Amino acid sequence: MKNTGIVTRLENMKKKDMNIKNSFYSVLVILGLLFASPYCLGQKMLLSKAKVHIGNGEVIEQGLVGIEDGKIILIKNALTYTYDPSEWDTIIDLKHQHLYPGFFAPNTTLGLTEVDAVRATRDFKEVGQYNPHIRSEIAFNVESKVVNTARGNGVLFAQATPRGGVVSGTSSVFHLHGWNWEDAVLNSNDGVHLNWPNTLQGGGWWAEPKPKTQNKKYGENKRAVYDFFTAAQAYHANKNHEYDARYEALKGVFNGNQNLYIHADELKQLLDVIDFIKDLRLSSPVLVGGYDSYLLTDQLKDAEIPVMLTRLHALPDNEDDPVDLVYRLPKLLNDGGVKFCLQNAGDMEAMQVRNIPFLAGSAMGYGLTEEEAVRSITLSAAEILNLDKEYGSIEVGKKATLFASKGNALDMRTNHVTLVLIDGEIAPHEHHQHELYRKYKGKYGK
Repeated sequence: MKNTGIVTRLENMKKKDMNIKNSFYSVLVILGLLFASPYCLGQKMLLSKAKVHIGNGEVIEQGLVGIEDGKIILIKNALTYTYDPSEWDTIIDLKHQHLYPGFFAPNTTLGLTEVDAVRATRDFKEVGQYNPHIRSEIAFNVESKVVNTARGNGVLFAQATPRGGVVSGTSSVFHLHGWNWEDAVLNSNDGVHLNWPNTLQGGGWWAEPKPKTQNKKYGENKRAVYDFFTAAQAYHANKNHEYDARYEALKGVFNGNQNLYIHADELKQLLDVIDFIKDLRLSSPVLVGGYDSYLLTDQLKDAEIPVMLTRLHALPDNEDDPVDLVYRLPKLLNDGGVKFCLQNAGDMEAMQVRNIPFLAGSAMGYGLTEEEAVRSITLSAAEILNLDKEYGSIEVGKKATLFASKGNALDMRTNHVTLVLIDGEIAPHEHHQHELYRKYKGKYGK
């Protein structure tokens, strides 16, 4: 028995030695792959022969996009530019595919909620009416499975936005890949969100519509908003005061370092919002929603107020509106010279973020050109979110956050993402729904 025990201990020792050696070799292999990878720092990658949608309205039918250190260093026409393959560590042939800047999802609860029906997973709303100091940034969940589904359709940026109350809180902009929120955040605390009081109330819902009635407390509600913001201005004008977290959070709004996102749709609201912006001399306002903004294009253009346009896949707000009015809003704003981008706030908005490309496709079907539609979810969004110096278009000097699709990414029938790069690094584009598709496709042999 003793000899058996000695043999057993010797065998265990050998196994441990082998495990140590295997672990050591595994580490060497991983390090080797990392340092040999064309996506490491200093490596050069060339994306070849794709139809390149620049994002600024331009398109190259067969383009070459060169990337080094996570930035775009080359954009050329493959039909006229000759390159030396030995200068590139990796060349990826994207012939017959489309290349796009990463799509943006502004004004969304993506990353702040997982299952809307489960209260414990909803982290986008706090108690109270005036909460500018509430930051969505620290609640953003990069491990969300819903985030993965959005990335799989080319949506690579999200503005995680709080909800509720009069002043919901402060949003931040993330790219949709990272170890944690600190790794993924791009524009920290980019702006404060104000929900302008409604002039109308009621209306029921699509299955049980009811007439809307006037909000008799609208004047009182509007005065409360003015009082809060004028008190905050006075707080910053006078240094002899006690610390107030709510007023401190508005400092960037008053000095122009942060946007003030004002959520409003109705015509009377929009007119009062324009006056509010003038009265408080706000330099970085953004209108969110803007259903009736097509009626005020001259005023919005003159005041240089951009619009994050209401969800296009929706019914008209008013009984006498044309049934296709919502789909035509991007064309109407574009013709009026108003800067705008598309967003998807509304019911089940987090899981519907993956439909952002198809909102642009609908706008394309109702008057926008293809490149204007692409711009509405790329460069225009980046400009409004103050990220256009590094993102939003495929241009030399900008960070390589882009994706390739086998077909037109604005069409749900042909959006088939094959490659995702975030800051020059390959990111996963497949998710659990792809896995389930293959699983059941294999089971039933179709």
